[in-house]
Amino acid sequence: MFKPKLFSTLRDYNLSKFIGDATAGTIVGIVALPLAIAFGIASGVSPERGLLTAIIAGFLISFLGGSRVQIGGPTGAFVVVVYGVVEKHGLEGLAIATFCAGILLVIMGLARFGSLIKFIPHPLVVGFTSGIAVIIFISQVKDLLGLQIAKLPAEFPAKIEALASHMSTFSVATLAISLGSILTIVIWQRFVKRIPGSLVALVLSTLIVYYFDIQVETVGSRFGAIPSTFPAPSLPAFSLATLRDLSQPILVIAILAAIESLLSAVVADGMIGGKHRSNMELIAQGIANMASPIFGGIPATGALARTATNIKNGGRTPVAGMIHAIVLLAIMLFAGKLARLIPLPTLAAILAIVAYNMSEWRTFLSLLKNPASDVIVLLVTFLLTVVVDLTVAIEVGLVLSMFLFMRQMALVSNVGVYTRSLDEDEETEDPLAISRRNVPPDVAVFEINGPFFFGAAYKFTEAITAISKFPRVLIIRMRNVPAIDSTGLKVIEEVHRSSKEKGTSLIVSGVHSQPLFAMEKAGLVSVLGEENIFGNIDDALNRARAILNLPEQMAPQPYVPTVKRERQT
Repeated sequence: MFKPKLFSTLRDYNLSKFIGDATAGTIVGIVALPLAIAFGIASGVSPERGLLTAIIAGFLISFLGGSRVQIGGPTGAFVVVVYGVVEKHGLEGLAIATFCAGILLVIMGLARFGSLIKFIPHPLVVGFTSGIAVIIFISQVKDLLGLQIAKLPAEFPAKIEALASHMSTFSVATLAISLGSILTIVIWQRFVKRIPGSLVALVLSTLIVYYFDIQVETVGSRFGAIPSTFPAPSLPAFSLATLRDLSQPILVIAILAAIESLLSAVVADGMIGGKHRSNMELIAQGIANMASPIFGGIPATGALARTATNIKNGGRTPVAGMIHAIVLLAIMLFAGKLARLIPLPTLAAILAIVAYNMSEWRTFLSLLKNPASDVIVLLVTFLLTVVVDLTVAIEVGLVLSMFLFMRQMALVSNVGVYTRSLDEDEETEDPLAISRRNVPPDVAVFEINGPFFFGAAYKFTEAITAISKFPRVLIIRMRNVPAIDSTGLKVIEEVHRSSKEKGTSLIVSGVHSQPLFAMEKAGLVSVLGEENIFGNIDDALNRARAILNLPEQMAPQPYVPTVKRERQT
């Protein structure tokens, strides 16, 4: 469970696999170059920080990860949260938040939370992912059009207002480079799959801008030259006050990294027919996010697009991901100075395509046809991500999902009551139905259907309270109760206490393994008495007859429904 996939794959590693990994790693490294720079700029930091993240975190995620083919690095999912942290707390605050999120990810992996991440509701993921896509696109409008805005505000409404008020300052040259880059990417990807369109657009636009001296902003004109040396490690300065202020971003970075990496790993498993180790993947993500800020990087996670590119080009072991990081390091050290020539409109165009792919608009529209609870979670998460804050969106989305789930479970849970004066002639094909049993006088049977937890316990309490006169024997039938929580146990205990005060004997039947284990662990079995807990209703009814001094009856024969045969003509 806690063994990196690299160590497992090296047992039968050979030259043929290395060639495939080296080819894929080189291609993915070249693909990751413009994305790493673009994500760094979009996050509000300098471009080399995006490169450093792809190098350091990308290497560690592959070296220690639980997936054969996962490629790690900066992704669009972090753009919004990183931009917000830098705005409020600066680069030092971002380093602290990233490092602490890494610690939290390691703890999640050691606690074996890998499988729990799968239970994050799909509408929640689509909601905040689509919201992030909208924010990324809006934040690139300035560079797509060449608007003369010194700095875009962080808040979405203010950002829209600033863009609208400066539309008259757009640059024709910038717009031409942006549209040309977008068309190049779209058309190239339609006909050529091996070489990414983003790389082609990057090279062509850089050459055109340089040789024709087109006046558009470049990486060098805004950020200066990208350093060609590797930075010395430096730990961020921690303080309790800063940690308190950064508690929400830390949690969001950790959750995003976990969700994105494991979703990417699951998709990759489907492409190669493999199986990743989710907990080891979380630990690797944590260590990578602890190491990244030490060298000036930003948060990282598994990148689905780069992982898919790795697979399609022959990468089959973590060696490919490690080579991808080494290729990026070589480009930074020996060709980093050339990156200053890259036009910012081209990087904005690449991010616009990324935002379009992230938006999942087809999935978004299809979810609008789902049950109301899914639609509510989707729209609330989306709107909060766009208008308020990603941190608030995830927190509210998770809480809202849990409340709606509890409500749904409460709706499917119900309590049925049977006495001799009720439903005696009910027709049913269920051979175990209580209406097919001979229930003695002064015996009432309550049947609970569905999970018996705090969201549904009130139904049982209301049904019990509605009894005008308690019978001498009360049977609680739990054949359709797959699970019970502490509230359900407490309700049964209270019913037993009140029944005892009224001189009523309480019997429980049809208890499944989880409820029985929970009852035994809570000491409820000894309170009720083992002689009053049965596996089926017939034994429970015979126990009721014994309490009432009535003769026992044989269990009825299984009911076999008659099948009407239609006359064939």
